[in-house]
Amino acid sequence: MIATMEYVDILDRSEAIGKMILESEVVEDYENSRKALQEDAESQQLIKAFIDIKNHYEDVQRFGSYHPDYNEIMKKVRTTKREMDMNDKVATFKIAERNLQKLLDEVSEYIATSTSEQIKAPKDGAALTDSGCGCGSGGSCGCAS
Repeated sequence: MIATMEYVDILDRSEAIGKMILESEVVEDYENSRKALQEDAESQQLIKAFIDIKNHYEDVQRFGSYHPDYNEIMKKVRTTKREMDMNDKVATFKIAERNLQKLLDEVSEYIATSTSEQIKAPKDGAALTDSGCGCGSGGSCGCAS
């Protein structure tokens, strides 16, 4: 494809939008909360405990309720996740992550709808949820998003 001045202008504007996002308060909050989470030993211990029990849970899920440890593992997964989610650093990070995702979704939607109403863009944190479709149309295609 031959680069025209129009393409160069689009790339320049895209780069400017990316730079504005990277310099935003939302990204700064995200980076600060991520760093605080990574440096907090208690948070890391809770995350590791959750990952370990989640791996065990996945093994148990293969057999479902027929597995002898099924009920015990189900309870442990819920309690471990609750402990992890109640940690201040984890909660702060999750909020910052959602705020950043919301900003990115809004920018994507604005660009998409400015181009054409038919262009699909992520909505309402669709990137952070697993609806199965991933089209980001908000359910207008008939999927569960």
